[in-house]
Amino acid sequence: MTTTDLPVTQTKQGGCQCGHENEVLPELDARELPHAIRHGAILGALASLQPGTAMVLIAPHDPLPLLGQVYDIYGDAIEVAYLDRAPQAVRLKLTKTHAVSE
Repeated sequence: MTTTDLPVTQTKQGGCQCGHENEVLPELDARELPHAIRHGAILGALASLQPGTAMVLIAPHDPLPLLGQVYDIYGDAIEVAYLDRAPQAVRLKLTKTHAVSE
């Protein structure tokens, strides 16, 4: 059996004006995930976020189908902000603004 490290790194968060400028955001590089489990892994990462926390997602393209799934599951509980739209890597900040009501 082989294991694979998930491509998660810590990045500096800045400018949020909440007094936690030195906090670190987890960064998930979806380009390193096998395509067959990519959406599931990202949705699982979002599920683990507590309200008021965020993560950075690096995708190989603008992840519009994934964002549609996120909206279907979370509605307005996930805020999406594009950080970079480079052709080889789109970076988004995904923030869980509040708990999802069932």
